[in-house]
Amino acid sequence: MLVLGLAGALGALVLAGCAGHRISGGVYHSDKGYRVRIPGAEWMVVDQSKADLELRHRDSTAGMVVNAVCDGKASRRSSGVLRSHLLAGLRERKMIERQDVSLDGRAGTRTVLEAHAVDSDSRFLIDAVTVTDERCVYDLIYAAPVEALADHHAAFDQLVGSFAME
Repeated sequence: MLVLGLAGALGALVLAGCAGHRISGGVYHSDKGYRVRIPGAEWMVVDQSKADLELRHRDSTAGMVVNAVCDGKASRRSSGVLRSHLLAGLRERKMIERQDVSLDGRAGTRTVLEAHAVDSDSRFLIDAVTVTDERCVYDLIYAAPVEALADHHAAFDQLVGSFAME
């Protein structure tokens, strides 16, 4: 599956291990102090993910990953270093867009690119939002085959828009 291969390719996600969490009323609450709303019933939670939250679309190969690394060092790294860790393992990357963003009052970067995942010859679109605070680095990632980008991208925008600290 796309998300499993992509999550394996994204080195920053592997650093976290399994995190504690709960889902209540369609909202995922991380023990790392943040929450996001799951975009709808068509998104399944992956139980054995190494990320804090991994979602797969029920009827397509689109997926989303939300993860925080709170090791004390990660939040002090430059945005370039964070981006390198996040995109490690992706090959034939083609940058589409990079812009500064703010997420729940935290400065960050949104990076959109096309790439091949490590174990696939298909091209995927990856939309990654990375923000930091004094404790953690938060990554919210959407991945889908390039030809299916628009199908579920609005759901990712909803997930990103729902990010809040608790």
